[in-house]
Amino acid sequence: MVILNQEYMRLAIEIAKKGAGKVNPNPMVGAVIVKDERVIGQGYHKYYGGNHAEVNAFENLSDNPEGATIYVTLEPCSHYGKTPPCVDKIIANKISKVVVGTLDPNPLVEGRGIKALKEAGIEVITGVLEEECKKLNEVFMKYILCKRPFVVLKTAMTLDGKIATESGESKWITSDKSRQEVHKLRNKLSAIMVGVNTVIKDNPELTCRLEGGKNPVRIIVDSKLRIPLGSNVVVDNLAQTIVATTEVADKDKILVLEKLGVKVLIINSKNERVDLQSLMIELGKRDIDGILLEGGATLSFSALEENIVDKIQVYIAPKIIGGEKSKTSIGGKGIEKLSDAIMLNNMTVKSVGTDLLIEAYLKGGEK
Repeated sequence: MVILNQEYMRLAIEIAKKGAGKVNPNPMVGAVIVKDERVIGQGYHKYYGGNHAEVNAFENLSDNPEGATIYVTLEPCSHYGKTPPCVDKIIANKISKVVVGTLDPNPLVEGRGIKALKEAGIEVITGVLEEECKKLNEVFMKYILCKRPFVVLKTAMTLDGKIATESGESKWITSDKSRQEVHKLRNKLSAIMVGVNTVIKDNPELTCRLEGGKNPVRIIVDSKLRIPLGSNVVVDNLAQTIVATTEVADKDKILVLEKLGVKVLIINSKNERVDLQSLMIELGKRDIDGILLEGGATLSFSALEENIVDKIQVYIAPKIIGGEKSKTSIGGKGIEKLSDAIMLNNMTVKSVGTDLLIEAYLKGGEK
């Protein structure tokens, strides 16, 4: 039975992933209803404010659910939010067993859904593929507990650690497949963040190029408000743009940017730069639950130094550039002593096209 529980929960996890990029800041959730070892219903949370996974599963039934088992990646809710409690729906459909991947860390939910189901006489099993279910919603888990975005620092480099040649050429270091994976991440996370130097040098659009994908909110860290008014992120209207600056910013330029539809945030400064910790708090207030940090060696080091990064993705291409002046992915002043190096945990390595993808979490912030 343990194997069957895992098999159906794994199916629920795969279904839940269909909601990527559409449910933020809610979690991705999948539900599978099984009777006599047959899947008779399945559903997932499709979009923010829409039906929860359990409700969609019941609406797609092929048989009477009485006496069936429902597999849910996240604890069913027992409170009224944008939709009625899923617990009530489960009870009303006379489900006999509920198998849950992981508890919901939301204080409005945690443990209460399980308790309500048990009080109704329904058997409840928890912790099936728990780590997989937690990783599915690592963004939600941090945001609901801390009200700060989950930050993924992504970089692409050659085998010798270079992100560009001495002349500055960087397109393209990695394969088409790797770049496609990055666009999936842009679709999944609420926002993408770069430093103003990236905007000045590359004039990127910072959009998602997947068919049917969602463009992330574009966050430009610009301590002295140097962003060119003709930049794509200012004038193209493809996505919301937020410029994070400090009190030294030119007030007239702020007015011009806001007339162009850009939101300018005045953030406390630290060492004459935007205080990234303060910025994370402000972005959390704006329902930005996840950020892809994609731009600039200086900003990347500052983000690591200020401890706002939760996860790192490094794409490594089977190429060698060399050159003492060729840029590396992490700049800034760097670390003087090896004993002070920024440590990572839970590292995984996999192939993506012709490249390698290394993922790891910041030590002390493992998910």
